[in-house]
Amino acid sequence: TAQGVTTVRRTNIKNDLKELKKIIDEYQVTHIVIGIPKMLDGTIGIQGQKVLEFIEKMKKHIDLPMELEDERFTTTISERMLIDADVKRKKRKEVIDKLAAGQILSSYMQRINNQRR
Repeated sequence: TAQGVTTVRRTNIKNDLKELKKIIDEYQVTHIVIGIPKMLDGTIGIQGQKVLEFIEKMKKHIDLPMELEDERFTTTISERMLIDADVKRKKRKEVIDKLAAGQILSSYMQRINNQRR
């Protein structure tokens, strides 16, 4: 199963990259999967453009393959799972991004496995 290891709270590009590099080294990351927020119709909106701009900055400092994965509904699905598990609102806020990241990675892995068949 796929699961998030941590949540990086964005501050500025320098600190963001430093934190990402630390995680990459600690977990010996060989590939990065990035959730891209899309509109309901599948197009990339303002938030998606911000993600793409951040990726371009990352590519200048991190030399690893980077793949995009649609992240539509991952937060909603994750929140529903936590509500169904009777997790209190405060705790949900603490873990929702990590759980959604796991959903994004699972979706990516499933898509790749399906393409190999």
